[in-house]
Amino acid sequence: MYIQRHLEQQITEASRYYPVVMVCGQRQVGKSTMLNHIKEPERRYVTLDDGNARRLAATDPALFFETYGYPLLIDEFQREPSILLEMKRIVDEKALAGEDASGLFWLTGSQKFKMMQGVSESLAGRVAVFDMSSLSAAEIEGRPAGMFNPDIDSVRERLKHAVSKDVHQVYEDIFRGGMPKLRVTDLDRDRYYMDYMNTYIERDIKDLAQVGKLNEFYDFLVFMAARTGQQIKYEEIAGAVGVSSNTAKAWVAILERSGMIYILRPYHSNLTKRLVKTPKVYFMDTGLAAYLCRWPDAHTLESGAMDGAFFETYVVTEIVKSCYNAGKPADMFYYRDVDRKEIDLLMVKENKMYPIEIKKGKAPNAPDKNFNALNKFDMDIEPGLVICMSDELIPYNRRCWYCPVEAV
Repeated sequence: MYIQRHLEQQITEASRYYPVVMVCGQRQVGKSTMLNHIKEPERRYVTLDDGNARRLAATDPALFFETYGYPLLIDEFQREPSILLEMKRIVDEKALAGEDASGLFWLTGSQKFKMMQGVSESLAGRVAVFDMSSLSAAEIEGRPAGMFNPDIDSVRERLKHAVSKDVHQVYEDIFRGGMPKLRVTDLDRDRYYMDYMNTYIERDIKDLAQVGKLNEFYDFLVFMAARTGQQIKYEEIAGAVGVSSNTAKAWVAILERSGMIYILRPYHSNLTKRLVKTPKVYFMDTGLAAYLCRWPDAHTLESGAMDGAFFETYVVTEIVKSCYNAGKPADMFYYRDVDRKEIDLLMVKENKMYPIEIKKGKAPNAPDKNFNALNKFDMDIEPGLVICMSDELIPYNRRCWYCPVEAV
């Protein structure tokens, strides 16, 4: 069974205009499955996980392309990024000859393109890059594609297609996560994530950095999962795992680079020096985070000490996924100042600021208590949202609305 991905349309469209289309994201989120599903019959497929193909790409990239031809889909291209220079030569040669080079190469990679050193220069202006995550709730439920927009009218429109859920169903979704294989098969969840972690550490971590301490790295992963929805404090990580602060920073960068986590930056402005500059971290797949934290089932997670952190992680990552699936960057922040006034999410569009609070309850009390902190900025503060377990989109007051979680 194949679940249609919202990114399909973006890929097809970009392939009409760009010679190279690249899809980057965490392992096993369905990148190559999607591309194989929508590719034309004549497009060949090769993976650089294959030792022979990788050896040929490394030793004689020209012969590699002669062998496989084009249009071509190359899986896990980051295992031999030197092929990009040969790809550029082929694209430029076709352009000079006046030939149409659009859609020549589709690539997948389990590292974020913008974080790969020296790669972006080789294909500047010739590549369309998309981030891809595990399945969103909208994809699982078969809802229409569309980026989450905090404007009240947009939310109202989005809710027309929403699938109503109670709090137990939400935590079942959180506990299961969005990995396609877990959603389309009856594979044992714990077994899947155990194999996933072994693959991730054995392949990606050894490729990405010389992480000599694989046991410590696993402890670091568990520690980070237990801090999802919280600020990143490198000294705290270093002390807990037994590594230096510099190593902790490097390892956080590895997680971000491999699409495992999303870093939410704090909003800051030259207007005030009283803003906190520490970013927050969110695991992109809540199921993986729950597995690493050893939560045994959805019910225990729902009633446990991390229920709020996982609910917040679910909401933030669903909004991030909606941005990725629309081919847009997730332009979001959070607010916190030295007086400890915090707003979970800020979405900024042109001169408008949309505050968003995320609460597990049905009708949280005084959810807009910190919204006044935004008045110092020279921006239009739009009505905010409190994304919660409310049954309907309804105003709390003139500047704040309760919004059902299924809107994300």
